[in-house]
Amino acid sequence: MPGRKQKTLANIPTKVMRRKKPINLEHLKTIEPLTENQEKIWKAYGEEQNLVLHGAAGTGKTFISLYLALKQCLDPSSKYEKLYMVRSLVPTREIGFLPGDHEDKSNLYQIPYKNMVKYMFEMPDDNSFEALYSNLRAQETISFWSTSFIRGTTFDNSIILVDEFSNLNFHELDSIITRVGQNTKIIFSGDYAQSDLAKSNEKNGVLDFLKIIQTMPSFTCTEFGIDDIVRSGLVKEYLISKINMGLN
Repeated sequence: MPGRKQKTLANIPTKVMRRKKPINLEHLKTIEPLTENQEKIWKAYGEEQNLVLHGAAGTGKTFISLYLALKQCLDPSSKYEKLYMVRSLVPTREIGFLPGDHEDKSNLYQIPYKNMVKYMFEMPDDNSFEALYSNLRAQETISFWSTSFIRGTTFDNSIILVDEFSNLNFHELDSIITRVGQNTKIIFSGDYAQSDLAKSNEKNGVLDFLKIIQTMPSFTCTEFGIDDIVRSGLVKEYLISKINMGLN
């Protein structure tokens, strides 16, 4: 038809061509920062900084990290193709003894992140979201890894989001950051004041890791406090009371 621009292989980004079912970004909500520290994260992320987000629960650390990373991975013009979610739960460090590959084993902790992704997209119904999320997973736009499977892997053209990093010892944190390859950035999210690590030397290892990170110009470290809590109602009231009583 006259006047209609034909789409050819020449003007389709390589990233899109590799995806059998490209994600329609029109369904992705526009989410804006709610606090001053969230604004700092938005700005630092846009400047291609690696990030460390630590501090109080309920401040949206993981949510905004996941949103910014996923949005960039879905951008056809972005050099980042995949988002790797890395987490090691202390009670499941023995995840290697469970049957299946790392994807099967990581199903243990995927549900909260799936719920976050669901909030980020405006879909007509649950079935539509399930199809979209299955597409994201099948194309490995987003995948979940345990630290048990990190060794020997190099992540290129990717964004690595390490959640609950305060539950990782120094060896695990060291193993993860040394897996960063070309055109890859990394985000650490957690609260070193809240850790499931039982041994004091492991807890000190987290602090030693942060000391190293804080000397690196490529990292922006932001601490979230009471003023950054974005959950409303009873949850916010409880979290503030808990922090004020020194029980965090």
